[in-house]
Amino acid sequence: MSDIYELNEKLSVNLETHITETHFTMNIVLASSSAYRKKLLSPLIPSLTCMAPDIDESIKTGESAENYVSRLALKKASTVAKQQQNTLVIGSDQCAVLKGKIISKPGNHDKAIAQLKASSGKCVTFYTGLCVINTKTNSQQVSCETFQVTFRKLSEKQIIAYLDKDQPYDCAGSFKAEGLGITLFEKMQGDDPNTLIGLPLIKLTSMLQAEGYDLLTST
Repeated sequence: MSDIYELNEKLSVNLETHITETHFTMNIVLASSSAYRKKLLSPLIPSLTCMAPDIDESIKTGESAENYVSRLALKKASTVAKQQQNTLVIGSDQCAVLKGKIISKPGNHDKAIAQLKASSGKCVTFYTGLCVINTKTNSQQVSCETFQVTFRKLSEKQIIAYLDKDQPYDCAGSFKAEGLGITLFEKMQGDDPNTLIGLPLIKLTSMLQAEGYDLLTST
């Protein structure tokens, strides 16, 4: 009987050692050129590496917002994963939907004004696709997280003043939720406000844990 106990103890020690080694040898790569996503994730993973995938981000005819962002998140992660070994690769993509129409990044001042005028007093739904690929096991996880924002009724003066201050021309929906953009909202609904910035950290934490990477003990 003592031999069995000794064997179990050895197996337990070996398993714990294997898990610890896995945690500390796995690299984490964010497949994104977004400074916003990097800023969100870097405090949680100090050793984070970022790589910008070169992919076609065009939406397909008739493609839903959920399928669109999920497809691009997977494409970003899989493109970078091809260049990695023993790595967890994170891909993410986001779009906003107003009255059934996908809203893209405005890109300039005039388009941002038009977007915020259209959003004034309305509810906008944000879809964020999230993907984690484990290059060691070839496993893939893909999810789509949603978050809704109801805008206050905004005057043109308020819109222009906001844009001059935050200049959110590279942000879907024409606002920065982590900045003065919060003043534009009447109500927010969703599981994770980080979804608005393009990286749902609550869901990502669960996905990383499913791959054996715990943000509390692995960093």
